[in-house]
Amino acid sequence: MKLSASIDNAMPELVAIRRDFHAHPELGLAETRTSAFVARHLEALGFEVTTGLAKTGVVGTLSCGTGSRSIGIRADMDALPIAEETGLDYASKTPGLMHACGHDGHTAMLLGAARALAERKNFNGTIHLIFQPAEENAGGAKIMVDEGLFERFPCDAVFALHNEPNLPFGQFALRDGPIMAAVDEARITVHGRGGHGAEPQETADPIVCGASIVMALQTVVARNIHPMDPSVVTVGAFHAGSASNIIPERAEIVVGIRMIAKSQAESFGMRATVDYERSYDATVNHKAETDFLRETAIRFAGADHVVDLQRPFMGSEDFAYMLKERPGSYFFLGSRVTGEEKSLHHPGYNFNDDLLPIGVAFWTELAEAYLAR
Repeated sequence: MKLSASIDNAMPELVAIRRDFHAHPELGLAETRTSAFVARHLEALGFEVTTGLAKTGVVGTLSCGTGSRSIGIRADMDALPIAEETGLDYASKTPGLMHACGHDGHTAMLLGAARALAERKNFNGTIHLIFQPAEENAGGAKIMVDEGLFERFPCDAVFALHNEPNLPFGQFALRDGPIMAAVDEARITVHGRGGHGAEPQETADPIVCGASIVMALQTVVARNIHPMDPSVVTVGAFHAGSASNIIPERAEIVVGIRMIAKSQAESFGMRATVDYERSYDATVNHKAETDFLRETAIRFAGADHVVDLQRPFMGSEDFAYMLKERPGSYFFLGSRVTGEEKSLHHPGYNFNDDLLPIGVAFWTELAEAYLAR
């Protein structure tokens, strides 16, 4: 069967599946509905299905021929704790949760590729399709690896993609070496002395101190990191106070680095405690697999639709832990058409369904090329 015909036939169902996922988002390690659907779909296609890795993870395995080579392709399934503002007919039915990063599309793409691969059987070896939970919060990739993912499902190479609204539609963006940043989180609590807002002299105001810490943290990058080294400090939340005329006892700041909070607080005569947590490692692609990915993408889309990124993206990605265990490569697939698209993690974001056939076709061709007869 021609690949294009297979995909065209499957597209109405695939769009319906993606939109159903979008309407029923689930947080990391709680993707029970999504993973049950994925498992049923794979079983119907003839895959050997394993469930329960990292609670809700699913692996579909399909072998053909006598080849000993194997490939793994990952899709993430989890949603985010964001209230959706798209107004779509298929918008989230779960208040406070939405697919604001396109994992609904990633999962649908890989299910579409599963159908094409099963129908064509145009490869010689074994394919493991890895449907991973909890990319956004709990490091589902690391949990799967720690629970024996690659011992149970040996992969000579692993690959993953992410849609990107800031790149032109259909553009493949990749690079050898680091492609996503590492991320750490520091929770800083400033301990002041509360009181009435009209008598600040009787208090030690943690809000003023916290504001100073926020500004001082920016100098970590500006004055302590080499200008050629990509780094970002972001204050993602600042919690303090309950009323306009009350100076609170403490302020809490959540940031991406731990450097100067304590000394800054001391300069205000206060105390700051810092709870520092190392989060995801940097995502580092392997050269041989990235070269293979690039060659395949150029054959698939043409050289004018394939770019090598000059620098890594500063977000993080837990596919890093799969790449630490097996060679492979992670890349971006552009979805910008009008320039008005909402960015990832925006409450108005929606995955572009026109990417589905591109993702399905590329995953199919990549797997078949890697396991060429």
